[in-house]
Amino acid sequence: MKKNKLFMLLALVLFSTATFAQGFVKGVVKDADTKETLIGATIAIQGTTTGTITEINGDFKLQVPEGSQTIEISFVGYNTKVIEVNVADGKTKNLGVILLDAKFFGLTGINIVADRAKERETPVAFTTMKAAQIEEQLGSQDIPMVMNATPSVYATMQGGGAGDARISVRGFNQRNVAIMINGVPVNDMENGWVYWSNWDGVGDATSSIQMQRGLSAVNLATPSIGGTMNIITNPAKMDAGVKIKQEFGSGKFLKTTIFGNTGLIDGKYAFSAGVVKKSGVGQIDKTWTDAYAYYLGASWNVNKNNRLEFYAVGAPQRHGQNLYKQNIAAYSHEFAEGLDDYDPAALEEYPEAESGLMYNENWGPVSNSYTGQQWWNGKTHDRFNEDYINERENFFHKPQINLNWYKQWSEKLTQYTIVYYSGGTGGGTGTYGKVKWDYSGPSRFVDFDATIANNSVSDTAKGILRNSCNNQWTIGAISKFNFKVSDKFKLNWGVDWRTASIDHFREVRDLLGGQFYVYSGDDFSTSNNKVLGDKIAYNNTNTVDWLGAYLQGEYKSGNFTAYGMAGYSMIKYSYTDHFTKTDDGGELFIESDWISGLQVKGGAAYNLNENFSIFANAGYVTKVPIFDNVIDDYNGVYADNPENEKFTSFEGGINYVSLDQKFIVKANYYYTLWTDRARSMGVTNEDGTEGIIFLKGMNQLHTGFEMEAKYKPIKFVQFDAVISLGNWNYTSDVEGTYKNYDGQQTEESYHYYVKDLKVGDAPQTQFVFAASLFPVKGFQIQGIARHYRNNHADWDPFSRTDDPGTEIIQSWTAPAFTVIDLHASYNLPLELKNFSFQVFAHVFNLTDALYIQDAVDNSAYNGFDGDHDADDAEVFFGLPRSVNAGLIIKIK
Repeated sequence: MKKNKLFMLLALVLFSTATFAQGFVKGVVKDADTKETLIGATIAIQGTTTGTITEINGDFKLQVPEGSQTIEISFVGYNTKVIEVNVADGKTKNLGVILLDAKFFGLTGINIVADRAKERETPVAFTTMKAAQIEEQLGSQDIPMVMNATPSVYATMQGGGAGDARISVRGFNQRNVAIMINGVPVNDMENGWVYWSNWDGVGDATSSIQMQRGLSAVNLATPSIGGTMNIITNPAKMDAGVKIKQEFGSGKFLKTTIFGNTGLIDGKYAFSAGVVKKSGVGQIDKTWTDAYAYYLGASWNVNKNNRLEFYAVGAPQRHGQNLYKQNIAAYSHEFAEGLDDYDPAALEEYPEAESGLMYNENWGPVSNSYTGQQWWNGKTHDRFNEDYINERENFFHKPQINLNWYKQWSEKLTQYTIVYYSGGTGGGTGTYGKVKWDYSGPSRFVDFDATIANNSVSDTAKGILRNSCNNQWTIGAISKFNFKVSDKFKLNWGVDWRTASIDHFREVRDLLGGQFYVYSGDDFSTSNNKVLGDKIAYNNTNTVDWLGAYLQGEYKSGNFTAYGMAGYSMIKYSYTDHFTKTDDGGELFIESDWISGLQVKGGAAYNLNENFSIFANAGYVTKVPIFDNVIDDYNGVYADNPENEKFTSFEGGINYVSLDQKFIVKANYYYTLWTDRARSMGVTNEDGTEGIIFLKGMNQLHTGFEMEAKYKPIKFVQFDAVISLGNWNYTSDVEGTYKNYDGQQTEESYHYYVKDLKVGDAPQTQFVFAASLFPVKGFQIQGIARHYRNNHADWDPFSRTDDPGTEIIQSWTAPAFTVIDLHASYNLPLELKNFSFQVFAHVFNLTDALYIQDAVDNSAYNGFDGDHDADDAEVFFGLPRSVNAGLIIKIK
């Protein structure tokens, strides 16, 4: 009996020892081609149910028994990799970076078309945000806001209207930042701007956003001077499932999102679809939103050498706007009085609004006895609210459809082609009329009841609401070819063709109590009495034709990579005035000549060892002028010899990645010189005709240092930091002469005093610190603190015509500020087959900080006294504290 007990005790000890003899394997899983991390890849011990999945950075750590083990790494759409390891008791085996190959040709083709940068290979400064990070931080904000935690990026919600955000990179606004969605440039073809309300549904379908700063590695002739924001959506996810997301938030925000994926069917087909409904009254007065969005994606692996992808995205929406910045005192006398350079006398001129920081002058109350209808998008509608009317409202729908074809012609030659269509219907509203409007409030606030009463006196409306419409279509094609010359050298060439037609017109939206409005500016009209939907003010059709081509070489040998490219582009504009009759009885038509631009850039990267890599790049770009600088559609004239703007850029940096991926640091310096910034001016030619000339010599220099770092000392904690130190200024005064035959004196001179003045509209100093905690499985909480300094108000360098002498008078500088955001999510531990649940919450501006985010210097509306002080600035304050929370349900 004693012997049996002794045997059992010995067996138990041995069994326990064997049971607890454990070790670990860890590593990072990436795509073999793009080098991007794969989130959700499965790591398992072969033949068992023991396993784990990769986290947001593609990393994993799996506990395994000691001894020899076979580890399988798999991900949907990729070939499974098997690794044999030998793990010692209590030790961790680091498998390093594990690269998975795509099963199908073109699975990551969209990354190639979009010129996505690769870690330790592409010699540019860039930051990539994955879908999980975007969902963790974006909340109810516009897409650009999620990039605020990246170097030299500054995005604001401006007046607070949904979709009215803007973004700057390295001090360059959106006109000099290329925005691309699935490889297609979406900057406006006439003026380069981006309207984020058009892309409201994209954030829910985005798989990643990559911000390449500087001239970037994009080889299309895009306006990538400050940088390129590359948004990639999933054509169709490889795994099946449904995602339902319900959000609630401040300003009665309500958003419902439903996405579904079929997964890969028969190894060939996959489909994804999503719909979004969003509504709210807005935090700022009457900045309501009523929006929808949709997304469709499909992919077809035709055979081993051909793949097709289809995308369709759109966001039909309406929202109330707050477009006009205000004097600081209109929001808060207390804040204004606390500024050293605010003249107290201005407090009397600008009474504080009852709504304070929520003040918005772009609406007015109206008696509900007024039942007049409004016209937009081709028919009459009841107004959004019977108690008030928005002076400024935006309504638009801009669908974009892509068809992508990826073809492998041979082992050496591949082709990536996108054919796309982008439409657009809608516009924005405003007041119209030659009468003096009835205003009230601290600045200008339309008294609609008084205006309606005035219009009702007679049948003729003296002041009305108008729509400024922008109906458009664009079709284009991008085709790129990659040829593998050798194992070390590849050639890449391609073409980019686009053509667009844009109808600009104003129409009667609301007669405000009148029966008709009198407009006599249409030479072809048989009646001057205009009713709802009739065109007024202007009625033009503009066209834009674009053709570009490039050639690029890429060399890679061991730890060294390099590339060089040259691109050439041409653009032509035309303008048709449907209101102006020419001598022959036709419509006024103007067409520019082809205007050409070029870009040359290149760079190199070298991996010093497994930890350190260095890179450098340089480039030169001549950028063609925008439409408004070539054709004056107000006076019907155009420039015979338009001038290109020039950009010269240099960038160099060093990156460090620890072998265990716990510590990552990226640092770089940049230099960008912008010469001959566009300034067009109307003149009279020698033959008496009207023309446009370009004034040359306005130059600005943007230099700076950027750093971003990540440190994850233990599994439960991660720290992130960003430093951006910019120095952006105008290099010299500008002077010159030009010919103008409008009078006796034919030669006129110009002089702009801008030497050493700082560029405005974005903070030149930025610090970001983030701390993330993962205390238990499925729960994470993150705090992000952003600090900004040296935020000079926006100003027009061509307004500085008075000689300041030896004194340098900068534009007004807004006070430094810090904003803290808090994000949290928790995967509920509910054991329901095929169902998972996550609750989440965001608190933006956690401390309810009071700060100025946007400012314009010496606004003409503010009684400018020339001292560039706070009392002459007009501003938008940052949004107050807001909350966004909700529930995500996933079904597999």
